[in-house]
Amino acid sequence: MPECREAQAQPSPSPSPSTITIDAPGAGTVAGQVPLPQGTFPYAIKRDWDDRGTFPGRKQCITRFRPLSGRSSSSRSDAPGAGTGAFQGTQGFAINSEGAIVGKMIDAGHLPHGMLRASDGTITTFDVPGAGTGADQGSLATNIGPAGVIAGIYLDANDVVHSFLRAPDGAITVIDVPEAGTGAFQGTSVCGVDCLNPEGAIVGFFTDANNVNHAFLRASDGALTTFDAPGAGIGAGQGTLAVGINLAGVIGGLYLDPNNVYHGFVRAPDGTMTVVDVPGAGTGPSLGTLPSSIDSQGAITGNYLAANNVTHGFLRDELGTITTFDVPAAGTASGRGTTPASNNASNAITGWYTDASGLYHGFLRTE
Repeated sequence: MPECREAQAQPSPSPSPSTITIDAPGAGTVAGQVPLPQGTFPYAIKRDWDDRGTFPGRKQCITRFRPLSGRSSSSRSDAPGAGTGAFQGTQGFAINSEGAIVGKMIDAGHLPHGMLRASDGTITTFDVPGAGTGADQGSLATNIGPAGVIAGIYLDANDVVHSFLRAPDGAITVIDVPEAGTGAFQGTSVCGVDCLNPEGAIVGFFTDANNVNHAFLRASDGALTTFDAPGAGIGAGQGTLAVGINLAGVIGGLYLDPNNVYHGFVRAPDGTMTVVDVPGAGTGPSLGTLPSSIDSQGAITGNYLAANNVTHGFLRDELGTITTFDVPAAGTASGRGTTPASNNASNAITGWYTDASGLYHGFLRTE
């Protein structure tokens, strides 16, 4: 049952954060990147009731959270029809407040299908009309709202990327930004985990004919807005990517500048953008600040890459204060470190870390 308490105008002091490690039963134990990283990768954390917004004097009901890949008593779910070979199987990407999970099922032919695991454990797979049927094409669900609305992407037979919204009754709406390119791996991509808010607004990015990325916002009424962060590069592979939107319409994201350095940003509902650079982030190519998630209060989490190519976690609260952190067991050599994936309004953060040997483990950081 949810625990309800009266919201206070002034927040009380937070206890010191604690971190636990998550290793899913059956996870691989071979370190390194080849042929594919093994270990445990939590992508999303269950949202609190106050994701719909809380204000002084109102009640907020907080439910217990859990990472997508489970708690200390993780359970395993395999979608019917999932392949059992390398690079096949079932993968979850997002979880809603009711505990429903969405992701993809990859069959024996390496074709992805959208996957929904309801809170009662029932698994449904689906394909977006127009999705390609070749290997690595198909459908992928990346977000789920509190009412069961699903957002995701699919690749068509020409490898062009399209986004979609799937209603609870299964009806699908295709989303294409008009300025998106129509070549292979160009197109419109809703981002993952936090990119569908409770009102039905979605964010993501589109890749144009020159392979430059631009962010987009699609309001619940279907109106499209595109935008670029100040300072974003205009070369191939550069540009602006949204990574999340909350109920208030605040958007978090990142951009790659002309020198291929990453920077974060927060975009207010009126379009005002604030650049986020974590102190200590590297300033060379492929280094910098990479937000990954935004909560209902406007706090963002993500990782930053230091000059030595070690990854560290950060949390930037709604007032702009930045806290950096590392999972104690994370490796400290190049290519190792801590990678937060998702946060919620209880200041809980989940993600993964790479240990000194190169093996991946999940983590849950709570206050």
